[in-house]
Amino acid sequence: MDVTVKLFAMLNRYAPDRRKSGEPFQVTLPEGSTIADLVVQLGIPDREVKVAFVDGRARASLYQLAPGAEVGIFPPVGGG
Repeated sequence: MDVTVKLFAMLNRYAPDRRKSGEPFQVTLPEGSTIADLVVQLGIPDREVKVAFVDGRARASLYQLAPGAEVGIFPPVGGG
C-alpha cells in the first residue's frame, strides 16, 4: 500500500532526495503496517520521533495505516 509522508524539522534528513521540510513523498508499505513500521523503514531512530499525525489526527506508534493515509512525523521540540 502507498502512504504519503511529510517529515518536519530535523527529520527531513531521512526523506528521500533531501526534500524540503514538510514536502510530501510516497512510501510503499506492506498491508497492515503501523506508524512504527513506517519509522523503521525510513531509518528514523525512535528517540527522534515525538508525534505522528495520520490524516490530521495524532496517533500512537502502533496505529495501523490504511492505503492513501497522509502521515506527518514531528521530532521533539527544543528551546530555551
